[in-house]
Amino acid sequence: MAAFLSCHYFPSILSSRRIFPSISTTRGTCLGNHQRSLWIRRFGPKCSSDKPSRFRPDHEQQKRRSFSFKECAFSIALAIGLVTGVPALAYTASPVLPDVSVLISGPPIKDPGALLRYALPIDNKAIREVQKPLEDITDSLKLAGARALDSIERNVKQASRVLKQGKDLILSGVAESKKEHGKELLDKLEVGMEELQQIVEEKNRDAVGPKQKELLQYVGGVEEDMVDGFPYEVPEEYRNMPLLKGRATVDMKVKVKDNPNVDECVFRIVLDGYNAPVTAGNFIDLVERHFYDGMEIQRADGFVVQTGDPEGPAEDFIDPSTEKPRKIPLEIMVDGDKAPVYGETLEELGRYKAQTKLPFNAFGTMAMARDEFEDNSASSQVFWLLKESELTPSNANILDGRYAVFGYVTDNEDYLADLKVGDVIQSIQVVSGLDNLVNPSYKIAG
Repeated sequence: MAAFLSCHYFPSILSSRRIFPSISTTRGTCLGNHQRSLWIRRFGPKCSSDKPSRFRPDHEQQKRRSFSFKECAFSIALAIGLVTGVPALAYTASPVLPDVSVLISGPPIKDPGALLRYALPIDNKAIREVQKPLEDITDSLKLAGARALDSIERNVKQASRVLKQGKDLILSGVAESKKEHGKELLDKLEVGMEELQQIVEEKNRDAVGPKQKELLQYVGGVEEDMVDGFPYEVPEEYRNMPLLKGRATVDMKVKVKDNPNVDECVFRIVLDGYNAPVTAGNFIDLVERHFYDGMEIQRADGFVVQTGDPEGPAEDFIDPSTEKPRKIPLEIMVDGDKAPVYGETLEELGRYKAQTKLPFNAFGTMAMARDEFEDNSASSQVFWLLKESELTPSNANILDGRYAVFGYVTDNEDYLADLKVGDVIQSIQVVSGLDNLVNPSYKIAG
């Protein structure tokens, strides 16, 4: 059955025009209403529904191509991976499939906060060795009964030991101008470790998660204090565009229609300019122009949520200073590289096994839409990926290296699954990090 589904849906990936690959996930099939109903909300809506949803699919996205042997071979390989657990192959149109196999080492990281922490441009082994056991508590909490607490206790003891032994090494990695703040966070982290140990000894399982989140915020704060300035030069041809040299946080308020459980919701999104300065800078610049305010959700099919196509014939943001569409390049940061690659997919570069710094791993991964066959055609259309799909397994999917990720939804991401075509973005506001935006065109052109 899995092989049939893969062969049935895969051709539509190749036929998309705008956005990222158009996956035929109509309601009631693949990731339709039934699967969305399985995403049970763990918390009552802080988000607090009226017009029937309208979905006008792009005609070119509906065209079907003949199914080539290679495409079918990929689909079958993908299906085998789903059934057997053997890692799926990363897709490429050419060369042959064995050259593009991707092996998954260890479980993928799916938490947006963890992905953002690991994506920071730092090289301090000591803080990472404190971070990892604290991150691993998430998996420990999935265990049943006493096994969970035993595992958590080992995690805490390991993190505490490394922190005590490596505190000086960690502090030495903090930027000189941020030493005082870094030391303050490390002191809070040390006290918090002792408090978490006490929670475990009292077998108060419900208190573990909130305390873990608090400690990881301290860790993330220390890691951010290790970044001293912007770590590389953006290529000259993009240097005068709006650039986010650092990180920024925005709140997106959406009016949800025809849903008795949710009226409106605020999604918090962290944008990562360290790994995608051009892409994130372009978005922040559009946010400050209020480009997205009042705009409808334009695609919501159980696979992605998408918006950014303005009213009228134009599909992109038209810069009033030039009266032309503003295009931005495809921008991909590879783990281990010092700067992003521009203008080409990793597939086109032959880097089939490269891991992206901002992967499509998390529910609510945010990326730029573009014309499929034009790498540098992104402008204003953005999408959020809804996980999990058999076509986008974490750490081995057809999206990494082909579309520019520039942030993650970190609060209320589960509610993305409730959005429908016609729901309205009431506003997007910058909460922090606006001072990291350079060359803000909104100040020049209004």
